[in-house]
Amino acid sequence: MIRVVAPSRLHFGLFRVPTAGGAGDGAPAFGGLGLLIDRPGVVVDVRPADSWRFEGALASRAQAFAARFMASLPEAARRQVQSGEPPAGSPDTPSRFQLLVERCPAEHTGLGVGTQLGLAVAKALAVACGAGDLPSTELAARVGRGERSAIGVYGFDRGGLIADAGKEPGAALAPLLAHVALPAEWKVVLFTPPGAARWHGDRERAAFATAHGGDPGALRELADAAVRAAHRADLCDFGDAVHEFNRKAGEPFAAAQGGPYAGPEVASLIEDVRAAGVRAVGQSSWGPTVFAVVPDSDAALSLALRFRARAPALVAGVSSGHTVA
Repeated sequence: MIRVVAPSRLHFGLFRVPTAGGAGDGAPAFGGLGLLIDRPGVVVDVRPADSWRFEGALASRAQAFAARFMASLPEAARRQVQSGEPPAGSPDTPSRFQLLVERCPAEHTGLGVGTQLGLAVAKALAVACGAGDLPSTELAARVGRGERSAIGVYGFDRGGLIADAGKEPGAALAPLLAHVALPAEWKVVLFTPPGAARWHGDRERAAFATAHGGDPGALRELADAAVRAAHRADLCDFGDAVHEFNRKAGEPFAAAQGGPYAGPEVASLIEDVRAAGVRAVGQSSWGPTVFAVVPDSDAALSLALRFRARAPALVAGVSSGHTVA
């Protein structure tokens, strides 16, 4: 059996939001800053089987990723996945597999589930098919991930703090701008405010349609400040830069959200956690997940207990990337 354990991804925000009329000046779109954490994470198991079987959370989505990855292999493997039978006289054809999504968080919670699941499925099948050295950038191309943000793609292999530079027109994947391995003792508390709305599908498209361009220059400066502070392991400066970056990155969507965050429950919780002395606090992606980066496990437990009446909490560590066993 092959077992791939992938991190979850926090997204702190985009540098540049394409407006309804397009970027217009050829400048890179999207880009941004994020962090890979070890929980809740995605776990995918693959083993040889007599026929293709997909089980566990988001099994149908895992099947779609598997089909795309297998179709990217040489012709013999493409015939196999299309027909369900190994082509005669092709001893190098991969076996069929049973794929179990052993663990996966809910979709549309701000944890990058689509990219991490797609990459975990592709990695497990790549290893099973003798192509285990493919990097995450190649796996992403084969399963159709990284169309906007590349943070989860680069973070799948590297973990840590990731910044991507944004996509040039026509580019397949945004270039990696920065990577920093954060101190292992730093912990991340994840809160899920009850009643907070989930933004995806038509709601997400409507938010982009009404967005304004924001201030890419100021956001880039704040991201650079966060990266410099991370290199120094300075959680205070890191937290201030991340919090301000996250808030400003939400401003282009204020018309749809009613403010820089996804709703009043999220905004109120962020304000109160910040008032409790935590500097690195904000909303991941579209939410509703609220993140708070703290110096150690004791601080994480204390924070989770302090706000346990407000929102369920999970304590995570900083990830160093996926693992294969």
